[in-house]
Amino acid sequence: MSNHSIPQTPLRNRSIQGGTKTQEIIYCAMFTVLIAAGAFIKIPIPVVPFTLQFLFTMLAGLLLGGRLGAISVGVYMLLGLVGLPIFSEGGGIWYVFKPSFGYIIGFCIASYVTGKMVERMKNLTIPKYLIANFTGLFMVYAMGMIYYYIICNYVIDTPIGVWPLFLYCFILAVPGDICLCILAAFIAKRLKRILK
Repeated sequence: MSNHSIPQTPLRNRSIQGGTKTQEIIYCAMFTVLIAAGAFIKIPIPVVPFTLQFLFTMLAGLLLGGRLGAISVGVYMLLGLVGLPIFSEGGGIWYVFKPSFGYIIGFCIASYVTGKMVERMKNLTIPKYLIANFTGLFMVYAMGMIYYYIICNYVIDTPIGVWPLFLYCFILAVPGDICLCILAAFIAKRLKRILK
């Protein structure tokens, strides 16, 4: 019998991708459930309360990587569109006509982009996580506000100007999500060590 040691497959230090298909399915399902639950966990702050959805979509990208993170959010989106009441105001295909649906599309894009950024980074630190998270935040708000403007002005005939859109959909809403970006960076940094 040979004394040669069996070569070890290096652990990925940037995401849990590379596990078995069963592991990937379990992780994706877990984050899909967390994102759905996050839609109903509201943080009551004055003027614009916010939910924990964004936190879980960011963590999906940070911990699962771009592909699996986007799959987690995509499955959540599809389940809501087929009728499961997992969006903050229910579910069903009609939800595509809600101005806020653009933010859900943005979650999927942001999770992918954030995950891909982290996969390419070495020696992950809190500042690097924050760069990825704030990039994801930009994606969510860009997609959300563009979609909101188009649906309101050209589909459901409830016109909204650029300034009110910027005020209510960005200035008043973004502080809570900035806090979630910071929280997600610290959580991801800690969980990476556990997942290794």
